Amino acid sequence: MKEHFIDLLEYNSHFNQLLIESYLENKDSFNEKMISLINHILNAQQIWNSRIIIGSSFGVWQINPDEKLLEINQSNFKNSIKILNERNLDEIIVYKNSKGDDFQNSIQGILFHFINHSTYHRGQLAMLMKQAGLEPINTDYIFYKRN
Repeated sequence: MKEHFIDLLEYNSHFNQLLIESYLENKDSFNEKMISLINHILNAQQIWNSRIIIGSSFGVWQINPDEKLLEINQSNFKNSIKILNERNLDEIIVYKNSKGDDFQNSIQGILFHFINHSTYHRGQLAMLMKQAGLEPINTDYIFYKRN
């Protein structure tokens, strides 16, 4: 199971990186909503990682400096891999959500959630990129695996 999650995390990081690079190359074509979604994808993974490793977390919708986006993506990937290597996927994590409500989920459930969450928002970004006259990135998992 860990190998499967490593594969999914690599997929997630790869397409986050391509999306960030596209943004950095086409800043004038990215509107506020698009920039917000890119940051939200990165922030969410950082928040979930920090809930597992008990660290400080980003704001859900904070806007990070452009020059830090690639670094944040790499850091997110490294921390997620560290979690996979050092923790049990069935381990239950007790945490508070952004509204302060208490919840608990397994590490496996959390990893699946933020990977799926990222995919959802990359889909939104593909639509917004097309509307802005940009070529959207095909982020389908099967195309990733074919390459």
